Amino acid sequence: MTGWIGRPPLAVTIDLDDTLFAQQDYLSGAWREVAARAAGLGIAAEPLLAALTDIASLGTDRGQIIDRALAACGLAIKPELIAHLVDAFRGYRPAVLIPYPGVPETLRQLREVVPVGCVTDGDPEIQRAKLAALSLTDAFDVIVLSDETGRQFRKPHPVPFLLALHALGVVAADAVHIGDRPDKDIAGPRRLGMRAVRVLTGEYAAAPDGATPPDLTFDDAPLAMGAIRDAVAALL
Repeated sequence: MTGWIGRPPLAVTIDLDDTLFAQQDYLSGAWREVAARAAGLGIAAEPLLAALTDIASLGTDRGQIIDRALAACGLAIKPELIAHLVDAFRGYRPAVLIPYPGVPETLRQLREVVPVGCVTDGDPEIQRAKLAALSLTDAFDVIVLSDETGRQFRKPHPVPFLLALHALGVVAADAVHIGDRPDKDIAGPRRLGMRAVRVLTGEYAAAPDGATPPDLTFDDAPLAMGAIRDAVAALL
């Protein structure tokens, strides 16, 4: 898809991980931090790093990646060890992350014609660190970190989308959400009456559409944002 179809929105919300940048870039650094902490505790870093990377590649939503990596290395899963390694993961702060090509400029151009919000799941401190490393902290009119309300309100729960809509001053029917995950970024906003655009980047790029299909699909976020920008600008 290269162009926008239908009524242009009055506001846009957009996902962060694997939509605006490759989440794997963050995770690879975080796993190195975990392996380094493990080395300080007398555990061989390289085999653990390999296990963390391999297990994470099978799907990050399965959880307990550190536990499973330790088991894969034949190591005992002790609560105090897990706590140390989870602390290393949560404490990782990359100096720089690189957005997908075209993201900063297209996001800036989109924001010139409509307000734009970011709606993202995850530990709030980690998500803020990602935005800072991407130089995107000031790129939005509102940033909604769903975990600040509670992990139970992660997408596709309506709460983070409703918070963004309220801050942007629009109703659901006048907004579009852009994201990479069919289960979170398509089903959630569509259930509220928002339109939803899927982008084929990141871990879920090859996943089939869910029971609720997207209104439109683009190869990446810059193409989606550019199409919306052009459609809105044509009315100005």
